[in-house]
Amino acid sequence: MISSQARLALYAQNAFDGPFAKMAYGVLRYSPNEVVAVIDAHLAGRNAAEFGPWRSAPIVASVDEARDLGADTLVLGIAPLGGVIPPDWYVDLDAGAAAGMDIVNGLHDKLATRYPDVDVWDIRTEPEDLLPGTGAARHLNNRRVLTVGTDMAVGKMTASLEIWRAIPEAKFVATGQIGMTITGAGIPLDAIRLDFAAGAVEREVMRYADAPVVLVEGQGSIVHPASTATLPLIRGTVPTHLVLCARAGQSHLRSVTDIGIPDLAQLAALYQTIAGAIGTYPTPTVAGVALNTVHLSDEDSRAACEAIEQATGFPIVDPVRHGAQRLADAILA
Repeated sequence: MISSQARLALYAQNAFDGPFAKMAYGVLRYSPNEVVAVIDAHLAGRNAAEFGPWRSAPIVASVDEARDLGADTLVLGIAPLGGVIPPDWYVDLDAGAAAGMDIVNGLHDKLATRYPDVDVWDIRTEPEDLLPGTGAARHLNNRRVLTVGTDMAVGKMTASLEIWRAIPEAKFVATGQIGMTITGAGIPLDAIRLDFAAGAVEREVMRYADAPVVLVEGQGSIVHPASTATLPLIRGTVPTHLVLCARAGQSHLRSVTDIGIPDLAQLAALYQTIAGAIGTYPTPTVAGVALNTVHLSDEDSRAACEAIEQATGFPIVDPVRHGAQRLADAILA
C-alpha cells in the first residue's frame, strides 16, 4: 500500500483527458494522499480540476517537473482495457525510478523486477492461499451491497465509495486497482485465476462478517463479452442489495459498439435473477440506480435522473453530484 506520507504524481502522459484515465480521476477524488501534480505534456500548464469534480493539481509536462514540485511517488494513472503499460511510458518510468521515485502500478505488466532499487507496488498480483468459493456469505445477517453495471467504467467504484460516505459504519471491499490504491486493501479481482475468484471475494466479505453493511465494488457487466468478474462477485458476495450503475444516454457498450445496453429495469431484473439462481440464493433488492452524468449540465443531469426514475420506479441519483443518501436510505430501509 501507499505510505500515508507519500506525495503523488499521477502519470497520465497523453491520456488525462481520455477514456482510460479513471485511475488518475479516482485518486484525485478520493485518495487521502497529497497529489502534487498530474503528468501529461499535451495538457501542461492547465489544472486537473478543469476536467472533473476533484481536487486541484497542476498538470506538468515531465517527471522532472513533478519531482521539482516535491512528488516522490509515481502512480500510473490509467486503467485501459487489457491493462498493458504503453511502451512509450518506459522512458519516463526509467527516469522516475533512477531519481528514486517509488511506483504504484495498477496495470498487468509487473515492474518490481525492472526497478529493484525503489519501492514498487504491483497491485495486480494474485493474493496467496486462496480457496474456491463456498457461498459462505449467504449465512451472514448483515447487508451486503454489490454495485453492478451496464458496461465497464460507468462508475461502480465511485458509487460504492459515495455510499460508504453516506453509511460511515459500513465496510468497503475494493476489488480493483483503483479502489485498492485509494484504501490500501482489497483484491485485484482481474488478476485472480477464475477457479479462485469467487473464493477471493468471499474471503474479503467474510472479514467483515460483524459489520452491519458491506459495500463490494463491482467490476464489468453481465452483458459485456469481455467481462469475467461479474459472476464471481455475485457468488462471493451473495448480495442482499444491488445498485445498478449506468451512464446517462449510453445506448451501446463503449468498446463493442454493436452490442446494445438493455432497458435498465429489465437489466436490474436480470441481475436479480442471476443472483438468486431460481431460489438457490436469496434474491437481492435493487436499492436504486447510480447514474453517471458527468457529461451533462446540472439541469440535464436532474432531468435524466427524473426520467429514469419515472420509467423504472427505482431511486435514481448521480452520487457525485447529488450525494448517495437516497441509495443509502434504500439500503438501510
